[in-house]
Amino acid sequence: MSDSAATITFHWNIFFQYLNPFTALQNWSIASGLLTTVYVAVVAQAIGTVIGVVCALGLQSRFPFTRPVIYVYMVYFRGTPLLVQLVLLYFGLSALGIYSFPDLRIGPVVVTGVIQAGILGLGLNEGAFMTEIVRAGLLGVNRGQLEAASALGLTRRQAMRRVVLPQAIRIILPPFGNDFINMIKSTPLIVIIGGSELFNAYEQINGTLFDPFELYLAVSFYYLALVGLWTLAQKWLERRYSYPTGGPSPARRWLGFDIRTAAGTASPLRGERVA
Repeated sequence: MSDSAATITFHWNIFFQYLNPFTALQNWSIASGLLTTVYVAVVAQAIGTVIGVVCALGLQSRFPFTRPVIYVYMVYFRGTPLLVQLVLLYFGLSALGIYSFPDLRIGPVVVTGVIQAGILGLGLNEGAFMTEIVRAGLLGVNRGQLEAASALGLTRRQAMRRVVLPQAIRIILPPFGNDFINMIKSTPLIVIIGGSELFNAYEQINGTLFDPFELYLAVSFYYLALVGLWTLAQKWLERRYSYPTGGPSPARRWLGFDIRTAAGTASPLRGERVA
């Protein structure tokens, strides 16, 4: 190797300084970026889940005019890049004079317009995928459950809320959890519209230190940790709502009911425990 060749050195001190939470989180931009990543992912997933439930029920509705609208929404948001959707939502609506996302103050907290647009864009995109997930969960419940609930005097809305949805949760949870993992990993895309989150914080620090490999490797472990924590929570939820084996445990007892108890027309079957 010639003397003029550059020597590549991995700066372990930089890597461990920005990997160790006790030192990294002392940097305000990293601490606020981590918090932003978490609440953007959680709120956007919540919005997407609500949209998914509403649209899935709309596809099952007796009103046929709701279905074309939902299908158009699903086709567009599932078929176009999330990056394009975020840019259209934030810059496009403002350019047309429809909405410019002003900063929102909630008590002492100020949610910037960029974060609002990011949450809304991620939520709308997630809603299109959650619609299929929830619909599959509803269709996975035996049709006879709905018919039995109707025969016992429950309205369709009561049957969906008390009988079908509780059982559909078991089917919905695994893909829901996978989608939330994708949501966590999609939050850096809000950088394209000017948002600041965890990845952007490390990007700004790299602009000063010029140690991209060390810094980006460190931030990757933070995303890995977030995904790992959610994976543990997801497994707990799946056990919580799984079919009981043997006698129903206290954590699963609400699943051990006779369909008649949902209508309030009978006591639980012998040996069952109902919350």
